[in-house]
Amino acid sequence: MVRARSMVILIAILTLLAVYQNRTGEAGPAASMEEKPKVGFLAPAFELPDLEDRPVRAGGASDKLTMINFWASWCGPCDLEAPDLQKLHERHGGKLRIIGVNSTKYDREREARAFVDGHGLTFTILMDRTGEVTELYKVSQFPTTLLVDRNGVIRERIIGVLSRAQWEALIDKWS
Repeated sequence: MVRARSMVILIAILTLLAVYQNRTGEAGPAASMEEKPKVGFLAPAFELPDLEDRPVRAGGASDKLTMINFWASWCGPCDLEAPDLQKLHERHGGKLRIIGVNSTKYDREREARAFVDGHGLTFTILMDRTGEVTELYKVSQFPTTLLVDRNGVIRERIIGVLSRAQWEALIDKWS
């Protein structure tokens, strides 16, 4: 009887210890996925330098629908979508602000600048040299694009490339 009680107490202590360590340890992948800026929540505000090293604020509330596109020059899908983003900028510039965030920490700035020049991109390009904003938005794949409404609420989070027609429909839906 004493031996059985000791065994139950030992199991209870080990169970409590395991639960305690799990609660105070670092968050695992499931928890980190919950922390990413999600659809329906406010987009974190940030400031990064543009191609001329002038600071530009983005995220949060704005007078237009905002598209925040995280990209890298070595990313094949980013290369495919760049012409469509430029056309969207030209067509919807009055109601849509496009911000391209080059994840410069994972790219080469010279190649990023050549990418912008090669595609003739005229929308705002920001350089995330430290990777701070890429990490703030929990971007792990390129391209990752967010549509943020005028109130600063994330309405869409897209990983990968959409057709221009799909973008047009989303812009019409949220602007």
